[in-house]
Amino acid sequence: MSERHHQHPLDARARQLLRALIAQYLQEGQPVGSRTLSRSAGLDVSPATVRNIMADIEELGLIASPHTSAGRVPTASGLRLFVDSLLELKPLPRGAVMQMQRELPRDSVTPRELLGNASGLLSAMTHFVGLVTVPGAADAPLKQMEFVTIGPLRVLAILVFADGQVQNRVLNLSQRFDARALEHAANYLNDHYAGLRLDEIRTRVLADLRAAGSELNRLLDAAVEVAAETFAPEPEPDMFVSGQTNLMSSEDGPQIERLRDLFEAFQRKRELLALLEGCARSPGVRLFIGDESGFEPLKGYSLVSAPYGAEGHVLGAIGVIGPTRMAYHSVIPVVQATARLLTDALNRGGPAT
Repeated sequence: MSERHHQHPLDARARQLLRALIAQYLQEGQPVGSRTLSRSAGLDVSPATVRNIMADIEELGLIASPHTSAGRVPTASGLRLFVDSLLELKPLPRGAVMQMQRELPRDSVTPRELLGNASGLLSAMTHFVGLVTVPGAADAPLKQMEFVTIGPLRVLAILVFADGQVQNRVLNLSQRFDARALEHAANYLNDHYAGLRLDEIRTRVLADLRAAGSELNRLLDAAVEVAAETFAPEPEPDMFVSGQTNLMSSEDGPQIERLRDLFEAFQRKRELLALLEGCARSPGVRLFIGDESGFEPLKGYSLVSAPYGAEGHVLGAIGVIGPTRMAYHSVIPVVQATARLLTDALNRGGPAT
C-alpha cells in the first residue's frame, strides 16, 4: 500500500491521537471531540492540549471539522495515513478462515461457479460489494478442440481447456467444408497447438499455417480458415458483482446521485474491470480511498483488492467496495484470505482443507 504518510511528520503523541480519532470515527461514524479524545486516547494531557494538537493535525489536511461541529472527522489523506502506518492488521482467526472454506464449493463445480461464489462470500463477510474478475479462456491452456457443422457456412468450435472449462464458439466461414475436412483441421490443430494458451496460439497458428508450402497449404485450407475464426481476439473478460444493495444501507452513505453513478458503473463493468486488472498486476493488497483511483464513481468509496491465480499465473483480482468509513482492520484481512483460498481452490480443483 501507499507510503505517502512520509509527507506528514507527526510526533508520537499526535500519531496516537490521530489513531484514536480515526478508530472511533470508523466505529461510530460521528465527529470526535477533543474532550472525548482526551479520555480515550490513553494520553495524560488536558482537553486544551488535545485541541492544540488536533489543530496542528487539521492544518496538515488529515482531519476536518464538518459544518459547525466541534468534533473532527478524518479526511481521505488522514485515512490513507491511518491505513499505511497506524493500522495494526491481524490475520483472520482460524475459525473464520475455516468458515470461509466451508462457504466455497468443494467439488463438482466449474471455475466460473467458484469465482461467482467467491464474490458472494466477499459481500457476505464484509457486508459491502464483492467483486471478482473472470479471466478469459486465454488464461487456461487449451486441451483439445472439435469442429461440428451446424449450417452450410457455420461451424461450432468446441474448445476444452486444461482447467475443465468448455467454450463453444459459432464460426461464420467463407466456404463450406465437409466433416472430413473439419476433422483433419481439428487433428492438425490439436497435434500442433494443444497445451498452449489461446493468446499464445493466436500469435503462432496463422503465421505457421500460412507459411507452409503450397501443397500443404491446399490440404489445410480448412485449418487455416477455422483457425482464423476460432482464435480471433476474445471479448473483454467478465466480472461478478455481489451485494450492491449493501451500499444503500450504509449509515453515512453518499448522496443518491453518487450512488446511482456507481450502480451504473457496476452495470457497464468496463471501467471497473480495467481498474481491477491493474490491481491484478500488483502483488499484495491494493487500497484506493475516495478519488485516489481516478475513477469518478468511486469518489466517496474505498476499494480494497488483491490478485488471485493458479499454477503461479495471475488470473485476475478480487475486491470489496464500501464507504470510506469502513472497518479496514477487518476488510483487508478478509480480502487477503479470500484471495488465498480462491488461489488454493483453483490450484487443487476445490477449496483447501
